[in-house]
Amino acid sequence: MGIPFHQTARIGAYVLKQHLSGRKRYPLVLMLEPLFRCNLACAGCGKIDYPDKILNQRVSYADAMKAIDECGAPVISIAGGEPLLHKEMPEIVRGAIAKKKFVTLCTNALLMEKKLDQYKPSPFFNWSVHLDGDETMHDKSVCQTGVYDKAVAAIKAAKAKGFRVNINTTLFNDADPEKAARFFDTMTEMGIDGITVSPGYAYERAPDQQHFLNRAKTKELFRGIFARGKGGKAWPWFQSPLFLDFLAGNQTYSCTPWGNPTFTVFGWQKPCYLLGEGYAQSFTELMDTTEWDKYGTGNYEKCADCMVHCGFEATAVKDAVKAPWKMLTLAVKGIRTQGPTAPDISLANQRPADFVFSRHVQAKMEEIDTFEKTTGKSFSKVANDRVKPMEAAE
Repeated sequence: MGIPFHQTARIGAYVLKQHLSGRKRYPLVLMLEPLFRCNLACAGCGKIDYPDKILNQRVSYADAMKAIDECGAPVISIAGGEPLLHKEMPEIVRGAIAKKKFVTLCTNALLMEKKLDQYKPSPFFNWSVHLDGDETMHDKSVCQTGVYDKAVAAIKAAKAKGFRVNINTTLFNDADPEKAARFFDTMTEMGIDGITVSPGYAYERAPDQQHFLNRAKTKELFRGIFARGKGGKAWPWFQSPLFLDFLAGNQTYSCTPWGNPTFTVFGWQKPCYLLGEGYAQSFTELMDTTEWDKYGTGNYEKCADCMVHCGFEATAVKDAVKAPWKMLTLAVKGIRTQGPTAPDISLANQRPADFVFSRHVQAKMEEIDTFEKTTGKSFSKVANDRVKPMEAAE
């Protein structure tokens, strides 16, 4: 089991409380994205496709704490960009832990070993290292050689200092089930504490648009992987078994984007981590003004092939509370990898995609320019207002 019992118990109690109170929409994981700047340029990621003045922005410690308090989710997942480029990151992590939040700090690990001493092991904290497979698979995914080796070295160093360390793996349509299974075996043998996996994020601005998985291919791929690992039971998953069962095509789920709300330098992102189709200035505004029913598979063209954890993990967790016998079945039998898949959601009535990226960039640039012309000061919230893209490779 990749999730510690005390974390499972506290999150389960939180979800049960929301369920018994009749609350329809509530957050489970706050996706805190304190910067877009990264020291890699992965072909499948669109996060760095912003002008420099936006890439130079940071969510401050104060704003991060305010977002955590506003949201109230029991889990904080800190992503990016590369969070370790943020000078206030150690303070942000300590502040979240002080609030008794379970904090996952996601990183490509290029800076991790160098910065380990800025963090302390805690039952409320774990690293999540981005690894998209073995050395060949991962270095291809991140478009740079040697990154896999640095990540493995950082994992071993963190484990030696007593940290919990997970890996997060994104798989695309060129993934091989046999190689992916062997990779998970290798990581498990290395002593990794947990694995998070997801099909490739369909970032509309990503340079490589040819390797995102559709739903049929996602189910085929994950059935192939789980079949090689005792129905998935061979590996320490750091996510809901029912979400993994969904990836294998055995559950029919609609996404719950409000379960993983995202806070960025733009504000609260509508409707989810993958789609920036509007921004709110407060969590309450996000929840009250987002037209949730306009999004999700079957409702919106951009969501047609999505089976990503940030949309469906919360759905699976809620289902586990409502139908605990499903979890028991998975614990005993593992994930089913043969036979018919569950019915999928019809796409017949989905609305066409609306491409709004440029409008948000223009609005933010106008905000920055107005501030700088009015005050004569840099808009950047961090003293060093520019982080060189390859700084962490030093």
